[in-house]
Amino acid sequence: MKHAILIPALALLAACATTPTYGPAKSDHGEGYLSQKIETGRYRISYTDKDPVRARNMALLRASEVTLSDGQDWFEITHESVDADTSSRSGGGTSVSIGGSTGSRGYSGVGVGIGIGFPLGGSGSTGKTTHTLEIVTGAGPKPDKPEAYDARSVDMNLRVTSG
Repeated sequence: MKHAILIPALALLAACATTPTYGPAKSDHGEGYLSQKIETGRYRISYTDKDPVRARNMALLRASEVTLSDGQDWFEITHESVDADTSSRSGGGTSVSIGGSTGSRGYSGVGVGIGIGFPLGGSGSTGKTTHTLEIVTGAGPKPDKPEAYDARSVDMNLRVTSG
């Protein structure tokens, strides 16, 4: 019977250990959220995570927190963007590039280059996704638009998944 309780507890502990904790980013490109007040009732919020779905959900959670701390009831997304870093750290592979230039005396040139990369350390990609939302906040009944969210509802539903 002891093992029946211990195994699920260890599984839950392992899941929490691999999921980053929700919170502010420690740097501009670190995992977590960044918030910027643009003007009264208008904010830019971003969340960076290795999981693109989690990045969007946590950006929405942060938007709800900002809205509620502002004393407002709802927020509307006015602009949304995603920046996925798929660059590889392995450094391996080949590349071909073509360039051209014009000199100061009217001379011009074209060059073709072929490169081969060798891995010098690390492997795989950083795989981080930054989801950015620009929002406006408001009080009273939520507008009947798909871009508008009830801040309390978002906070309650997404806080459970925030790790």
